[in-house]
Amino acid sequence: MEYTKQPITLAEQIEILKKRGLIFDDEKEAIGVLQRISYFRLAAYWRLMEADSSRHDFREGSHFTTALSLYRFDNDLKALLFRAIQTIEVAVRTQMIQHFSMKYGAFWFMQAELFGSADIYQKHMKSLRKALGRTQDDFIKEHFRRYDTPDMPPAWKTIELTTIGTLSRMYSNFKDNSIKKQVARSLGIPQHEFMRNWLENLTIIRNICAHHARLWNIHFAIHLRLPHRLPFPWIQDSAFPIDRLYPQLCCIAYWLNRIEPQNTFVHEFRTLLRRYPDVKVTAMGFPANWQEEPLWTL
Repeated sequence: MEYTKQPITLAEQIEILKKRGLIFDDEKEAIGVLQRISYFRLAAYWRLMEADSSRHDFREGSHFTTALSLYRFDNDLKALLFRAIQTIEVAVRTQMIQHFSMKYGAFWFMQAELFGSADIYQKHMKSLRKALGRTQDDFIKEHFRRYDTPDMPPAWKTIELTTIGTLSRMYSNFKDNSIKKQVARSLGIPQHEFMRNWLENLTIIRNICAHHARLWNIHFAIHLRLPHRLPFPWIQDSAFPIDRLYPQLCCIAYWLNRIEPQNTFVHEFRTLLRRYPDVKVTAMGFPANWQEEPLWTL
């Protein structure tokens, strides 16, 4: 079928939504919102109020301001998570550099024989070379002014430029499981398999945050692997959907508690929920007793 719809004005967009049953308390303000936030970006939040997903008719009493509030909550949540992930990413990178370098030397990341998949190895090398080529960091520029062999700086310089996605792939593809286990345990995780899985999921969340996609109530395709016990405060009730945001938040909170014991993540998250009382935490997979869990107590 050929797409034949033509662009319409913001006022016409509002008229379409009104005909479907969405209530606007202030249409002038709504036009201002749609000038800043596109129709289909907000649509992800008002679709929760639809009574008919094919006709896009809204349930009685559905308000535009409700969708806008959900959008703002999601943005604030992503900002909180982005900061948290930065802390975790830096710690993971630091531990990988330290443990891998002490056993395999300054240029372990260039040694193809240390990695399982040759294709993944080539991808991470391509990513690293691209990062080195575009960086403006003084410590890299200074290195190349002084040294030309090997053609890449040592791990403690080069790996600092990796994205979390490249870092995750390098960890997963590294052959030596014993050294990967050391890294995992340094971060409070008992086995490297859990570490690999958590890193993969963290990469997904980081990319959602960076690209401003909807996060709060999505279903994750890659399911988390959750240990029954961990050496630091953890969750006891496992009766929740594994593909929702709640278990992801549990892993982030746990990691932060291990990396930075004085972090304020749990406090900030609970404060965020108080600022948006209409947000249903069940949509994120939270169990009824989540606030009683050792991980989530203040």
